[in-house]
Amino acid sequence: MLTHIVCWKYRAETTEEMREDHRNRLKALPKVIPNIISFNVGADILNLERSFDTGLVAVYPDRAALDVYTDHPEHRKVAALGKEIAEKVVSVDFFNE
Repeated sequence: MLTHIVCWKYRAETTEEMREDHRNRLKALPKVIPNIISFNVGADILNLERSFDTGLVAVYPDRAALDVYTDHPEHRKVAALGKEIAEKVVSVDFFNE
């Protein structure tokens, strides 16, 4: 299995409504993209200086499933929105042992 983690630090001018819209669009992706084992999206609750605003943790059966997700048109739309409203996006992908 493969774990995919993404975190967004939104721009200061990104409103709470825009943040929620982004999270909701992310949460809708498993309904239209196949082969996702688990998919969790949430807002940060600690608000530390080092914190990012939104996190996503998804698990896929293999690299091919992650590639399908990455290339899916609906994912591309949400990814473009995330890049537009975030000052920084970080990610890590790794195989589960």
